[in-house]
Amino acid sequence: MKTEDVDAVRQLPLFQDARKETFAKIMRGVLLQRFPPGVTLITESDTADFLHVVVDGLVEMFATHGGRETTLSLVRPVGTFILAAVLTDQVYLQSARTVLKSRLLMIPAAHVRAAMGTDEGFTRAVVAELARGYRCTIKEVKNQKLRSGAERLANWLLQESARSGAGAAVELDVEKRKLAALLGMTPENLSRAFSTLRDYGVTSVGPAIRIGEPEALAAFARPNPLIDGPE
Repeated sequence: MKTEDVDAVRQLPLFQDARKETFAKIMRGVLLQRFPPGVTLITESDTADFLHVVVDGLVEMFATHGGRETTLSLVRPVGTFILAAVLTDQVYLQSARTVLKSRLLMIPAAHVRAAMGTDEGFTRAVVAELARGYRCTIKEVKNQKLRSGAERLANWLLQESARSGAGAAVELDVEKRKLAALLGMTPENLSRAFSTLRDYGVTSVGPAIRIGEPEALAAFARPNPLIDGPE
C-alpha cells in the first residue's frame, strides 16, 4: 500500500484515536483492490468478512426485495461500509457496487472486532461512528416523511453544490434513476420535481444541473439543520 493511502485511512475518525500498535494490527492482512464500474462488492445476507474503505471512486449501497431495487446511500472517499455488520459478526443488510472506477481497502472483520476489546480510543471511536450512523438514519427518515419530492430534490441540490464546491453547477455522477431511488422517488416523480424547480431557477440537461437562483431555491427548500446539518 502507498503511504498516502495508509495516511488517509489513519485520518478517518474511526481510526484517529487508535493506538499505533492497534492500527498496525488492524491493517495487517488488508487488501487494496481496484474495481471497474458496476462491480457488486458485497451482497445482502452474506456474512460480513471485511470492513470496506472507499479510497477512490464512488460506491452505491442498495437493497432488493420482491423484484424491486432501491438505492440507499452513496459512499465517497474516504468512507467506510458496513461497520455494524462487522462488529456484530452478522450478515450484511445492504449490497454494494461500484458506480465509478474505484479503489477499496478491505480490512478483515476479525481484526476490527479484536481491536474493540483492547483499545479504549478505538472503542470510543466505534461508538461515535455508530451514533453518527444512527443520527444520519433518523435525519433521512425525517427527510423522506416530512418533505415533498421537490423539497427533497431542492435540498439535495443545495447540499451537493456545497459539497462539490461548484457553486451554481451540479454534475451528476450517478444515473437519474439512481438519484430518484436515493431520494425516495420514481423516475417519473423525479422528472416532475425538476419541472417544479424550474420556477426556482433549476435547469437540467443530462447530468448537468444549473442552479440559476440559489436564494430562491433555498427559500423553497427551507433547509433545516435537524435534517440537513452535517454529522
